Amino acid sequence: MKFARFRVGNESQWKFGILEEEGKLRVVEGSILGQWLPTDDVYPLEHVKLGAPLIPNQIIGIGLNYVAQGEAKPEAGQQMPTFFFKPPSTVVGPNEQLIIPDDLTEIKFEAEIAVVIGKSAYRVTAEQALDYVFGYTIANDVTATSYFHPNGNWTLSKVFPTFTPLGPYIETELDLTRTVIRSELNGELKQCSGTERMIESIPDIIAYLTKLMPLHPGDVILSGAPAGADLFRRGDTIKCSVEGIGELVNQAALGTDDRLS
Repeated sequence: MKFARFRVGNESQWKFGILEEEGKLRVVEGSILGQWLPTDDVYPLEHVKLGAPLIPNQIIGIGLNYVAQGEAKPEAGQQMPTFFFKPPSTVVGPNEQLIIPDDLTEIKFEAEIAVVIGKSAYRVTAEQALDYVFGYTIANDVTATSYFHPNGNWTLSKVFPTFTPLGPYIETELDLTRTVIRSELNGELKQCSGTERMIESIPDIIAYLTKLMPLHPGDVILSGAPAGADLFRRGDTIKCSVEGIGELVNQAALGTDDRLS
Protein backbone atom coordinates (compact mmCIF):
# COMPACT_ATOMS: atom_id res chain seq x y z
CA MET A 1 0.00 0.00 0.00
CA LYS A 2 1.32 3.44 -0.95
CA PHE A 3 0.53 6.54 1.10
CA ALA A 4 0.95 10.09 -0.19
CA ARG A 5 0.72 13.60 1.22
CA PHE A 6 -0.71 16.08 -1.25
CA ARG A 7 -2.52 19.35 -1.94
CA VAL A 8 -5.31 19.99 -4.42
CA GLY A 9 -5.13 23.07 -6.65
CA ASN A 10 -4.42 26.23 -4.69
CA GLU A 11 -5.47 24.78 -1.36
CA SER A 12 -3.03 25.32 1.50
CA GLN A 13 -4.15 22.29 3.47
CA TRP A 14 -2.27 19.03 3.06
CA LYS A 15 -4.21 15.79 2.74
CA PHE A 16 -3.12 12.18 3.10
CA GLY A 17 -4.22 9.54 0.65
CA ILE A 18 -3.78 6.01 -0.64
CA LEU A 19 -2.59 5.50 -4.21
CA GLU A 20 -5.08 3.42 -6.15
CA GLU A 21 -4.14 1.35 -9.20
CA GLU A 22 -5.90 3.60 -11.67
CA GLY A 23 -3.62 6.55 -10.83
CA LYS A 24 -5.85 8.21 -8.28
CA LEU A 25 -5.45 9.18 -4.65
CA ARG A 26 -8.18 8.30 -2.15
CA VAL A 27 -8.19 10.66 0.82
CA VAL A 28 -7.84 9.12 4.26
CA GLU A 29 -8.90 10.65 7.57
CA GLY A 30 -6.92 10.31 10.77
CA SER A 31 -3.25 9.57 11.27
CA ILE A 32 -1.56 7.27 8.77
CA LEU A 33 0.80 6.26 11.60
CA GLY A 34 -2.14 5.47 13.87
CA GLN A 35 -5.84 5.13 13.19
CA TRP A 36 -7.13 6.10 9.75
CA LEU A 37 -10.10 5.45 7.51
CA PRO A 38 -10.56 5.82 3.73
CA THR A 39 -13.09 8.40 2.54
CA ASP A 40 -15.14 8.76 -0.64
CA ASP A 41 -12.95 11.66 -1.87
CA VAL A 42 -10.75 10.66 -4.81
CA TYR A 43 -8.42 12.86 -6.89
CA PRO A 44 -6.53 12.04 -10.11
CA LEU A 45 -2.77 12.34 -9.70
CA GLU A 46 -2.57 14.98 -12.42
CA HIS A 47 -4.78 17.28 -10.33
CA VAL A 48 -2.66 17.24 -7.17
CA LYS A 49 0.74 18.39 -5.98
CA LEU A 50 2.63 15.70 -4.11
CA GLY A 51 4.64 16.76 -1.07
CA ALA A 52 7.08 14.91 1.13
CA PRO A 53 4.99 11.97 2.36
CA LEU A 54 5.62 13.03 5.97
CA ILE A 55 7.51 15.63 7.98
CA PRO A 56 9.67 13.50 10.27
CA ASN A 57 10.13 14.01 13.98
CA GLN A 58 13.83 13.36 13.49
CA ILE A 59 16.07 12.06 10.71
CA ILE A 60 18.96 9.75 11.49
CA GLY A 61 21.35 8.65 8.76
CA ILE A 62 24.02 5.98 8.56
CA GLY A 63 27.16 6.48 6.52
CA LEU A 64 29.51 4.15 4.65
CA ASN A 65 26.92 1.38 4.54
CA TYR A 66 27.34 -0.12 1.06
CA VAL A 67 30.15 -1.97 -0.65
CA ALA A 68 30.77 -1.25 -4.33
CA GLN A 69 30.20 -3.86 -7.01
CA GLY A 70 33.02 -6.40 -6.89
CA GLU A 71 33.99 -5.58 -3.32
CA ALA A 72 33.51 -8.18 -0.60
CA LYS A 73 31.30 -7.39 2.34
CA PRO A 74 33.03 -7.50 5.73
CA GLU A 75 32.51 -10.73 7.62
CA ALA A 76 31.16 -8.83 10.62
CA GLY A 77 29.23 -5.59 10.84
CA GLN A 78 30.76 -2.33 11.96
CA GLN A 79 31.55 -2.23 15.67
CA MET A 80 30.43 1.39 15.82
CA PRO A 81 28.66 2.54 12.63
CA THR A 82 28.83 6.19 11.56
CA PHE A 83 25.53 7.97 12.26
CA PHE A 84 24.43 11.57 11.83
CA PHE A 85 21.30 13.70 12.37
CA LYS A 86 19.43 15.92 9.92
CA PRO A 87 16.76 18.40 11.08
CA PRO A 88 13.18 18.30 9.70
CA SER A 89 13.84 21.71 8.10
CA THR A 90 15.88 19.88 5.45
CA VAL A 91 12.82 18.07 4.08
CA VAL A 92 11.21 18.88 0.72
CA GLY A 93 9.04 16.81 -1.59
CA PRO A 94 9.03 15.62 -5.20
CA ASN A 95 9.74 18.24 -7.87
CA GLU A 96 10.68 20.86 -5.27
CA GLN A 97 13.93 22.72 -5.74
CA LEU A 98 17.16 22.00 -3.93
CA ILE A 99 18.24 25.45 -2.81
CA ILE A 100 22.02 25.76 -2.94
CA PRO A 101 23.48 28.75 -1.04
CA ASP A 102 25.92 30.74 -3.15
CA ASP A 103 28.85 30.02 -0.80
CA LEU A 104 28.61 26.25 -1.28
CA THR A 105 30.73 24.80 -4.06
CA GLU A 106 30.80 21.01 -3.60
CA ILE A 107 27.38 19.39 -3.20
CA LYS A 108 26.72 15.66 -3.47
CA PHE A 109 23.48 13.73 -3.99
CA GLU A 110 22.90 10.28 -2.47
CA ALA A 111 19.88 8.12 -3.34
CA GLU A 112 18.81 5.96 -0.41
CA ILE A 113 15.95 3.97 1.08
CA ALA A 114 14.39 5.89 3.96
CA VAL A 115 12.75 3.85 6.72
CA VAL A 116 9.65 5.30 8.41
CA ILE A 117 9.17 4.13 12.00
CA GLY A 118 5.56 3.28 12.84
CA LYS A 119 5.70 2.22 16.51
CA SER A 120 7.80 3.31 19.46
CA ALA A 121 10.84 1.05 19.74
CA TYR A 122 13.47 0.69 22.44
CA ARG A 123 15.90 -2.16 22.95
CA VAL A 124 14.41 -4.26 20.15
CA THR A 125 16.30 -7.07 18.44
CA ALA A 126 17.06 -7.29 14.74
CA GLU A 127 14.50 -10.11 14.53
CA GLN A 128 11.84 -7.82 15.99
CA ALA A 129 12.88 -4.63 14.17
CA LEU A 130 10.67 -4.75 11.07
CA ASP A 131 7.57 -5.04 13.29
CA TYR A 132 8.22 -1.40 14.22
CA VAL A 133 8.49 -0.13 10.63
CA PHE A 134 5.51 1.59 9.02
CA GLY A 135 7.01 1.70 5.54
CA TYR A 136 9.71 2.97 3.21
CA THR A 137 10.20 5.98 0.99
CA ILE A 138 12.96 7.40 -1.22
CA ALA A 139 15.47 9.92 0.13
CA ASN A 140 18.11 12.08 -1.49
CA ASP A 141 20.64 12.68 1.27
CA VAL A 142 22.19 15.89 -0.06
CA THR A 143 25.58 16.75 1.42
CA ALA A 144 27.80 19.84 1.39
CA THR A 145 31.11 18.01 1.33
CA SER A 146 33.13 21.13 2.21
CA TYR A 147 31.51 21.01 5.67
CA PHE A 148 32.75 17.51 6.49
CA HIS A 149 34.53 17.80 9.83
CA PRO A 150 38.12 16.51 9.70
CA ASN A 151 37.45 14.34 12.76
CA GLY A 152 34.50 12.63 11.15
CA ASN A 153 31.41 14.56 12.31
CA TRP A 154 29.10 14.69 9.28
CA THR A 155 26.11 16.59 10.68
CA LEU A 156 27.12 20.11 9.62
CA SER A 157 27.40 18.99 6.00
CA LYS A 158 23.81 17.71 6.05
CA VAL A 159 21.74 20.43 7.77
CA PHE A 160 21.01 22.99 5.03
CA PRO A 161 17.34 23.62 4.19
CA THR A 162 16.01 21.45 1.30
CA PHE A 163 18.87 18.92 1.72
CA THR A 164 16.55 15.93 2.34
CA PRO A 165 14.06 15.39 -0.48
CA LEU A 166 11.64 12.58 0.41
CA GLY A 167 8.92 10.85 -1.60
CA PRO A 168 6.89 10.39 -3.58
CA TYR A 169 5.14 7.69 -1.49
CA ILE A 170 5.53 5.63 1.63
CA GLU A 171 5.31 1.99 0.57
CA THR A 172 4.27 -0.31 3.41
CA GLU A 173 5.06 -3.65 1.75
CA LEU A 174 8.53 -3.29 0.23
CA ASP A 175 10.50 -6.51 -0.29
CA LEU A 176 13.95 -5.53 0.97
CA THR A 177 15.55 -8.63 -0.55
CA ARG A 178 14.58 -7.68 -4.12
CA THR A 179 14.99 -3.91 -4.10
CA VAL A 180 17.29 -1.83 -6.33
CA ILE A 181 18.29 1.78 -5.66
CA ARG A 182 19.20 3.98 -8.62
CA SER A 183 20.06 7.61 -9.27
CA GLU A 184 20.50 9.65 -12.43
CA LEU A 185 22.19 13.01 -12.87
CA ASN A 186 20.76 14.84 -15.89
CA GLY A 187 19.71 11.45 -17.29
CA GLU A 188 23.05 9.71 -16.71
CA LEU A 189 22.94 6.66 -14.46
CA LYS A 190 25.14 7.11 -11.38
CA GLN A 191 23.99 4.71 -8.67
CA CYS A 192 22.58 1.24 -9.20
CA SER A 193 22.67 -1.28 -6.41
CA GLY A 194 20.61 -3.89 -4.65
CA THR A 195 20.21 -3.95 -0.89
CA GLU A 196 22.35 -7.10 -0.74
CA ARG A 197 25.37 -4.76 -0.80
CA MET A 198 24.38 -3.17 2.51
CA ILE A 199 26.89 -3.73 5.30
CA GLU A 200 24.39 -3.12 8.11
CA SER A 201 20.91 -4.36 7.19
CA ILE A 202 17.88 -2.25 8.01
CA PRO A 203 16.88 -4.57 10.91
CA ASP A 204 20.44 -4.33 12.26
CA ILE A 205 20.39 -0.52 12.01
CA ILE A 206 17.13 -0.32 13.95
CA ALA A 207 18.38 -2.76 16.59
CA TYR A 208 21.64 -0.83 17.03
CA LEU A 209 19.94 2.56 17.35
CA THR A 210 17.34 1.32 19.81
CA LYS A 211 20.06 -0.01 22.09
CA LEU A 212 21.01 3.63 22.60
CA MET A 213 17.82 5.66 22.14
CA PRO A 214 14.08 5.21 21.68
CA LEU A 215 12.59 5.61 18.21
CA HIS A 216 9.05 6.92 17.79
CA PRO A 217 6.37 6.97 15.06
CA GLY A 218 7.37 9.43 12.37
CA ASP A 219 11.12 9.07 12.88
CA VAL A 220 13.00 8.44 9.62
CA ILE A 221 16.21 6.46 9.16
CA LEU A 222 18.34 6.98 6.05
CA SER A 223 19.80 3.55 5.39
CA GLY A 224 22.90 4.52 3.42
CA ALA A 225 23.89 5.34 -0.14
CA PRO A 226 25.17 2.84 -2.71
CA ALA A 227 28.39 3.57 -4.57
CA GLY A 228 28.16 6.10 -7.38
CA ALA A 229 26.82 9.15 -5.52
CA ASP A 230 28.28 12.19 -7.24
CA LEU A 231 28.65 15.96 -7.15
CA PHE A 232 26.08 18.18 -8.84
CA ARG A 233 25.68 21.84 -9.73
CA ARG A 234 22.91 24.40 -9.85
CA GLY A 235 20.60 23.67 -12.76
CA ASP A 236 21.19 19.93 -12.59
CA THR A 237 18.32 17.46 -12.22
CA ILE A 238 18.64 14.46 -9.92
CA LYS A 239 16.31 11.47 -10.17
CA CYS A 240 16.39 8.91 -7.37
CA SER A 241 14.40 5.72 -7.72
CA VAL A 242 13.68 2.62 -5.67
CA GLU A 243 11.94 -0.37 -7.20
CA GLY A 244 8.53 -0.77 -5.63
CA ILE A 245 8.26 2.87 -4.50
CA GLY A 246 8.72 5.13 -7.53
CA GLU A 247 10.87 8.08 -8.57
CA LEU A 248 11.91 11.23 -6.71
CA VAL A 249 12.99 14.09 -8.99
CA ASN A 250 14.44 17.44 -7.89
CA GLN A 251 16.34 20.25 -9.57
CA ALA A 252 19.09 22.30 -7.96
CA ALA A 253 18.77 26.08 -7.92
CA LEU A 254 20.51 29.13 -6.45
CA GLY A 255 18.56 31.10 -3.88
CA THR A 256 16.99 30.94 -0.45
CA ASP A 257 14.23 28.76 0.93
CA ASP A 258 10.99 30.77 0.95
CA ARG A 259 9.79 28.76 3.94
CA LEU A 260 12.38 30.53 6.09
CA SER A 261 11.36 34.10 5.22
